[in-house]
Amino acid sequence: MENKLPTSDQNFVESLIPQRFPFVMVNSIADYSETQLVSGFEIKEENIFVQNGIFQASGLVEHQAQSVALHTGYKFYLLGKEAPTGYIGAIKTFETTKLPKLGDHLTSEVSIINEMMGVTLVDIVTKINDEVIAKSQMKTVVM
Repeated sequence: MENKLPTSDQNFVESLIPQRFPFVMVNSIADYSETQLVSGFEIKEENIFVQNGIFQASGLVEHQAQSVALHTGYKFYLLGKEAPTGYIGAIKTFETTKLPKLGDHLTSEVSIINEMMGVTLVDIVTKINDEVIAKSQMKTVVM
């Protein structure tokens, strides 16, 4: 499978993460490096985290975690290997200043702070149109 970045090929993006519909909260990769990834996600009405037209904070956390999984998945894709399954090990901080609405497009920048023995510490910043709406620091663990 050949895929160049940036990509919004939904099938390709979903092949890089363990989640499946209706629990997929990423739909594009704009940029990737060993220490960073930029993901995207458009808020649609059928999303399970949308209530009364508003994407809930729990959906933002899941979007950010899946952005980290996308980094791992793309790294393994480049190595020609199947990505491992992972999970959120800890959320050190999470702060949101605004909840997205239907039709909003999220852009999240994942910065890898440290990666050791299957545990990855990351900073994540989520924006809508260059406005920061959420920040977090979490640890993810791969099995």
